[in-house]
Amino acid sequence: MGIFNRSKNTAATATAVQGPDLSHLTGDYTIDAAHSKIGFAVRHAMITNVRGEFAEYEGKLHLDGANPAASTAELTIQVASIGTGQAQRDEHLRTGDFFDAAAHPEITFRSTSAERVDGDTYRMHGDLTIKGTTRPVTLDLEFTGAATDLYGADRVGFEGGTTVDRTDWGLTYNAALETGGVLIGEKVKLTLDISAVRAS
Repeated sequence: MGIFNRSKNTAATATAVQGPDLSHLTGDYTIDAAHSKIGFAVRHAMITNVRGEFAEYEGKLHLDGANPAASTAELTIQVASIGTGQAQRDEHLRTGDFFDAAAHPEITFRSTSAERVDGDTYRMHGDLTIKGTTRPVTLDLEFTGAATDLYGADRVGFEGGTTVDRTDWGLTYNAALETGGVLIGEKVKLTLDISAVRAS
C-alpha cells in the first residue's frame, strides 16, 4: 500500500523525491486490528458531525519494493460491528434503512492501482463494495513509518482516507428538518489509521 512508482524527467530529481530505499519492506502484511482504526464522520442536523468506527475487520497488504506497481491491499469489514457510541442509532444503521447488515454483512475494498504523490504521500485506487454496490474510490495515504516491535514483529503504518457520497451505495435514508435542510449529510469522511505486521 505504501511503495509506489513515481517517475521524474531527470535522474537527479528522481533521487530527491524517492527518498530512502524501501525495498527492505517488500513482503506480505496482515492488518493488526488491535492497533488500527477504521472510522467515519457524517454531518448531523446540518450543524455537527456524528463519528463512529468499525470494530471488526481484517485485511492484508502486499508491498513490493522492487516493483511498486505490484503492491496491493484488501480489506473486509464486518458491518454489524459499527459503533457510534449510541446503541439505538447503531441498531438503526444495521437495518435496511442504511447498511442492511443481515443481507450484506460485509464491506470490502480491493485495490486496483496506486501511485506515489510526494515524499511519504501516496494515492491508492480501488473498488469499495457496500450493500451489494461496487464503486471506485481513491484513498489519500501517508506512510507513517516502519519498525520492529518489542516482540520482534516487523510493522508498517499508514494513515489517511477519503470522502464519499453515501447515496452512491444506496444509503439514501434521510429526514427533513423543520428549520430546513436534512438530518443526515450525504458526504461521509472515511479515515484509516493502519498498523500492519509482516507475515512470518
